[in-house]
Amino acid sequence: MTRTGPIDLSLNYRRFFTISDLIGVRVEDPEVFAATHGKILELVRDGVVDGLRIDHPDGLADPAAYLERLSAATGGRWTVVEKILTGAEPLPPDWAVAGTTGYDALHRIDGLFVDPMGAAELIGRYREYSGPAGDRGGHWPATVRRAAYRVVTHELAAETALLTRLAVRLCAEDPALRDHAPWALHTAVHELLVRVPVYRPYVTAGGPCTETARATLPDGVVTDAKAAFSVPEEASAVDVVRELALGRLGEGPDRAAFCARFAQTASALRAKSVEDTAFYRYVPLISANEVGGDPGHPAVTPEEFHAFCARLARDWPTTGTALTTHDTKRSADVRARLAVLTECPEQWSWLLVELGRVTPAAAPDAQLAWQAWQTAYGCAKLPAREMAGRLEPALLKAVREAGLFTSWTEPDPAYERAVTDFVAAGPAAGDGPVREALERFAGTLDPYVRANVLGAALVQLTMPGVPDLYQGTEREYVALVDPDNRRPFRHPPEGGPSGEKGALTAVALRLRRERPELFGESGTYTPLSAQGPAAAHCLAFCRSGEVVTAVTRLSLRLAESGGWRGTELTLPDDGPWTDLLAAGRKFTGATVAAVDLFAERPVALLSRVGREGPAGRG
Repeated sequence: MTRTGPIDLSLNYRRFFTISDLIGVRVEDPEVFAATHGKILELVRDGVVDGLRIDHPDGLADPAAYLERLSAATGGRWTVVEKILTGAEPLPPDWAVAGTTGYDALHRIDGLFVDPMGAAELIGRYREYSGPAGDRGGHWPATVRRAAYRVVTHELAAETALLTRLAVRLCAEDPALRDHAPWALHTAVHELLVRVPVYRPYVTAGGPCTETARATLPDGVVTDAKAAFSVPEEASAVDVVRELALGRLGEGPDRAAFCARFAQTASALRAKSVEDTAFYRYVPLISANEVGGDPGHPAVTPEEFHAFCARLARDWPTTGTALTTHDTKRSADVRARLAVLTECPEQWSWLLVELGRVTPAAAPDAQLAWQAWQTAYGCAKLPAREMAGRLEPALLKAVREAGLFTSWTEPDPAYERAVTDFVAAGPAAGDGPVREALERFAGTLDPYVRANVLGAALVQLTMPGVPDLYQGTEREYVALVDPDNRRPFRHPPEGGPSGEKGALTAVALRLRRERPELFGESGTYTPLSAQGPAAAHCLAFCRSGEVVTAVTRLSLRLAESGGWRGTELTLPDDGPWTDLLAAGRKFTGATVAAVDLFAERPVALLSRVGREGPAGRG
């Protein structure tokens, strides 16, 4: 037995992030590819598998080459990659895939139901309640940077040491670069890695360096990295490391190795520092903390969403879209409930005061309390008997991942005992005043949660792309981080009620099956606009001129402002149109009043009369 620290420093093989007993293989080697893909290719040939989902492509030395080889081996079978795109980062256009697994869509869909003004107020109330230091959960960019420094100097110490050795060797071989000291190159590697704004660059040594690749290490990043040097002359090591990382110092085994390893280390660093650390430290709105998301700016405007969908329809029409996966930290229905808090941050603060007064055990720290109460509210529809068994493991995992007071490798038993005592007495309480207060608060928000749940589901099912429905999510599905979201699937009783979400899902999927041309590669996407005082609360679009999706967003704010008040949605033409979600409801004319369109439910799925598809069969 030995401590984790020395292992981190001495490892000389690639592994799955920081899990040293999951060893990476050189899948770029044709023999290794054949050996590791034999069964997969057999399943494809036998027709057992319809498509492939490739996880963690950023861990590969050359993702584009691997995907090209895989495509050739499968005959171009539909394949998506779990590529986490940051901000407006594009998926590399030369990858032989249909698109991503859908986290980019998840972020845009979720963001539609986040009120930007309320989210900003919620952040302020979180800071006032929790009092976190700026770089320990108080401010998003600072929290990410501190976490990155920790990971790059500890968990990924072996990887950065290797990069330094390669850089030192390359500089020693080049008379023009011999003056760069090993410590300066080591510092440059660290300072650049923690500032890469996306997961990694995609370049090969001596190959072309695209504008997208250059944007991973822009001049601003270089300037900031140089600020870490007290002697300006030594800071030029940053320029050398950038050129090596972007493959612009020529070819050769060491240059190729540095280029590939820098990219692989950058992706592992971002995954560990953002997904597995910062997401658990910065928690004003925990529903925003999903891969591909931006907790610092969780809201997405309708205009931004429409622009995203237009790009998908043009460039990646058969990409994957997702709302819940085996890796989401909270299921879509939990996140939909939490998003409503951005529409009522003041009421949330009042609830915390009440909960603090009636909970018999104190939280060991305020950040945990804020996150735990949001988790309890997000799971308000769980049976009381399940609360403790599901909340306690998830919250223990959260504090260990955060690493502020305890961790997986250096646990603090006293702190963790205080966590479980607090959770059992408060957030996971099955009865008593705490449970009553949570259920009362959740009940008042149920109508607005309903709008978010149905709206997100309908948007995902009808927007450009291929919707991925994690088993069980076609109905109401409440789940937290793994292993909670990987529990055995419980098939609903045959003929049992599917609920409103299940009925909507069935209708939308039947429509896609019966009219695939509307949603496939030749399908079009057209934003629709509403006019009137509540126009911002309606998101709508038309697929291929035949089907209209319309959903209500920020419904609590809508109700508080007096409802639709004459707002109208402009339809593609006079129709007539029928609502597939409610048999018998038809609309004619160039516009429809929102109050009529959403009279029965906060969403509508319209189809031209005579081409109704699955109307009334859901």
